[in-house]
Amino acid sequence: MDGSDNIHSKETTRLWRAWRTIHEMVSDRGYELAEEEIKMSLDDFRAKFCNGDGSPDRGRMQFSARPSESMIKKFTPPPTASNPDPAPECGTIWVEFCPEKGSIGINVMKKFVEHCSNNNFKAGILVTAVALSSQARKVMTVTSQYTLIECFLEEDLLVNITHHELVPKHVLLSREEKNALLKRYRLKETQLPRILNKDPIARYLGLKRGQVVKIIRTSETAGRYASYRLCV
Repeated sequence: MDGSDNIHSKETTRLWRAWRTIHEMVSDRGYELAEEEIKMSLDDFRAKFCNGDGSPDRGRMQFSARPSESMIKKFTPPPTASNPDPAPECGTIWVEFCPEKGSIGINVMKKFVEHCSNNNFKAGILVTAVALSSQARKVMTVTSQYTLIECFLEEDLLVNITHHELVPKHVLLSREEKNALLKRYRLKETQLPRILNKDPIARYLGLKRGQVVKIIRTSETAGRYASYRLCV
């Protein structure tokens, strides 16, 4: 194996790990993915996404996923007199690995946003090898009212943080579950402990401000117990 082969091999392995984590993330959020997509082997990944010289082709690493029935139920607001048949606040997600290895500016982000918008994707995740420019981040913010755009660095996806033994299970509550929790304990949402929306777990689950997550821990003395945090 010469030097270039070794570099390609290392890059392919890194991308495969990021590919698996992003699939696990999308599945954990409630989207439907086949088991073989989530658990693709390195050999299958190499066969599908590498060029003849062994270099990985990020331009082919893209996929979409539809929300499961349980996700649609969780993200559909309760009916009201003025809106007896509310539409779900989730839809199909589009995920893409950005081929650009230089600076990622406005044009790259606009192209991604336009693709998501033109194809009616409710959410989009762009995985990049390098950090976004501040101008590209502004494009993300502007579009958030009609398409929720998120960006992750490849290096942040090499390990799935939720698999770490010290990270307890986090479960997003539906709006009804959140309201029932506040009513049961006679709390205002501002009285709940907080989790920042830039926290790694909050980013993994795609938490939005105002949502509440249930954290399930196990203890030798208390067994399983739950706590709750408000995303801010």
